[in-house]
Amino acid sequence: MKGWLETRQVYAVLATACAPGRRAALATVIRVRGSAYRHPGAKLVVFDDDTHVGNVSGGCLEGDVREVARQVLVSGLAERRSYCGGADEIAAWDLGVGCEGEVELLIEPLADTRAAMQAALAAEAPFVTITTIAADGGTRFEVLTGATADPLRDGGTRLERDGEDARFIEVHQPAPRLVIVSAGDDAIPLARLGELVGFRVTVVDRRPGLLTAARFPDPIRRIESPAETLGAHLALDADDAAVVMTHHFGDDTDYLDALRMSPARYLGLLGPRQRTDRIVARLDATGPFDRTRLFGPVGLDIGTDGAEQVALAVIAEILAVRSGRAPRSLRDRVAPIHADVG
Repeated sequence: MKGWLETRQVYAVLATACAPGRRAALATVIRVRGSAYRHPGAKLVVFDDDTHVGNVSGGCLEGDVREVARQVLVSGLAERRSYCGGADEIAAWDLGVGCEGEVELLIEPLADTRAAMQAALAAEAPFVTITTIAADGGTRFEVLTGATADPLRDGGTRLERDGEDARFIEVHQPAPRLVIVSAGDDAIPLARLGELVGFRVTVVDRRPGLLTAARFPDPIRRIESPAETLGAHLALDADDAAVVMTHHFGDDTDYLDALRMSPARYLGLLGPRQRTDRIVARLDATGPFDRTRLFGPVGLDIGTDGAEQVALAVIAEILAVRSGRAPRSLRDRVAPIHADVG
């Protein structure tokens, strides 16, 4: 889900910076073998004044990649570079590759701001991009949307051979939504942290005075709505999450009632267990409530004090539910901490 946010950020900066005529090179992870810190699709854009946005590793590859980007801006031809991990996990980590991994990157000069890419991201619908990499260093970039993209989506993001050339096919899926029902002060750190880790965040409240850009700046979406009309503003799917935290018993009950009709896999409810049980009992009176999706009290049991720490506990729990993992310390994990995508 992080890929959508990062791609949007990189291309937003690219559009703004290149408008006055600045030149840029784009580095993209196009293949990973074994375990690596970043996955295919991770991006770093380097401008002709050596400023840069994004990352393609844990920080150790960026210096070399920026040097290759300078060469690419001079030659006008794309280059592919491979970086291999060391013989052990510690050495590989120090190289910025993760552990026992090989990362291949495409570093290409950009001739324009790729307006079609910007439009596809703004539409917030799945789409596919194809970068054809010619043997002579030339590249061709295409954006496919709608039915045109469907045949290519099932294979996922991948690098394919195409005769003497290669094609990097990148499947772009909109990030899941995090709906926060409350624009109160304790919703501010939750919204900011949710946006930071990659969610498309929406804040809902019936009090317009709290739904301000100063409190919840773009790209956080702000919706003024009571529970009765919530369904008209939101169309959630199973990949989304919602947290109800108005601190008002009646409002929490009504909003949770509206949200239980959605397929969202995570419904969080702020407040003590007895209060949660009372709300669920009231909802059960109008029809059985599926408690398997309800996380109340919301958040991981990490010991919290203050809204910022509560936000951390909530986001961590949502991520754990999404990944199907039982929360535990990394020191107790036997398997590699980075997913093997080879």
